[in-house]
Amino acid sequence: MRLEDYLQEHAQHRPEQCAIVQGSNRVSYSQLWKDIQTCAEQLRANGLKRHRPYVFRASQDATFVVTYCAVHLLDAIAVPLEHSVSDEIFNKVKNEVEACQYTPDITDILYTTGTSGQAKGVMLSKTCLAACADNFIVEMRFHPELVFIVSGPLNHIASLFKIHPIFTVGGTLCILDGLRDINAFYQVFELPYQHFATFLVPASIRMLLQFSPEQLHEVSHLIDFIETGAAPISSIDMQRLSMALPNSRLYNTYGGTEIGCVCTYQFNDGLYKEGCIGRPMPNSKIEISEDGSLIVSGKTVMSGYVANPKSTEEVLRNGRIYTSDLGRIDEQGLIYIMGRCDDIINIGGYKIDPVEVENIVNKLEGIQDCICIASTHPIIGAVLKLLFVVEDGKALTKSEIAMHIKNNLESYKIPQEYEQVDTIRRTYNGKKDRKSYRGMTAFFVGNRVKGRGGSDNHVVE
Repeated sequence: MRLEDYLQEHAQHRPEQCAIVQGSNRVSYSQLWKDIQTCAEQLRANGLKRHRPYVFRASQDATFVVTYCAVHLLDAIAVPLEHSVSDEIFNKVKNEVEACQYTPDITDILYTTGTSGQAKGVMLSKTCLAACADNFIVEMRFHPELVFIVSGPLNHIASLFKIHPIFTVGGTLCILDGLRDINAFYQVFELPYQHFATFLVPASIRMLLQFSPEQLHEVSHLIDFIETGAAPISSIDMQRLSMALPNSRLYNTYGGTEIGCVCTYQFNDGLYKEGCIGRPMPNSKIEISEDGSLIVSGKTVMSGYVANPKSTEEVLRNGRIYTSDLGRIDEQGLIYIMGRCDDIINIGGYKIDPVEVENIVNKLEGIQDCICIASTHPIIGAVLKLLFVVEDGKALTKSEIAMHIKNNLESYKIPQEYEQVDTIRRTYNGKKDRKSYRGMTAFFVGNRVKGRGGSDNHVVE
């Protein structure tokens, strides 16, 4: 059955069940199905045909859900773009996808920049979306009484892929426009329901733990589970969240636009295994290649990139996705992410995973956020640099941070440069924006080092 078949079934058998909550707006399954049918008729009247793409901006509301499902109801292909995308990019994508022909099984095209910075359209099949929904339902136990809170952009898989399992089981989707308003997040728990769940990137989890631990504890009995992913979560944040939500299931998942959601680790096990993503979900398989990178296969993988056979062949071979994620499997069969090939920093012949450094720094009391990057020193060449954000009301010296790293890691993993900043740049889906920091240089000013942006940096001797 397609997602639209489940929606029709719920509209017939549970018409008054709430399908979508957005602020004070409530949409029942009966109303949602009517709106989808109306939108589908409008799209058909405007010329949308079967197996053809429909490009649209992703609004953060029920209108997006209606449009997305209406496109599918016509057996067409949904191509949602970020809501703030420029007209130039919108038209470029529209021209690209409309110039291609597609097999009948393609139902979504999601655009991702990836590590190269070049936008690529990922083609996803009906089988892929159904298999991902099944993975979530089985592993995380979605059920009809569940309210799932989405706060991330609906055109990104972390949020988009939750529409499928929650509507498949007949639950309720609660849409928030980001987490800028923490109070709006907690107000959701005032709804007349007893079972809630959400997806939060690690940065959002850390924000809730820092700024609203009491409120989080007050609603802990209502939270069935929290899923995290898109970026590494440190063991200390695993432990803090487990203490705040002792009776909730807490998942660290591994996935991507090209592979779907394929692996998960329930980390409130008292072990808080850093980098662990658990075991593959039912519709997925993971192997380790000879060079140590992960290979993903199964029903959830993409069909290829739009109009880009070369890039497709580089990552998709014989139904297997060759990722840039480095990993290992322990004696218990648990899989660990060891960093990304693209992110590994080479300093004097030593290969360093910046996430390992960041995880150690995050364990230091007073650190709110940080990122470890490569910088160019005018004399010694490539060096590690740490940008860090300090919690309000806390004070940390750069020497204290360096000593903390020295006590926990090998000497070659200690950054030579440190800079306190107001914030760490992140992409719209919560990942650290490492690409924006690439190419940073430093030059001497007396006994100090000055960054390209003009702020002072301390050099550890």
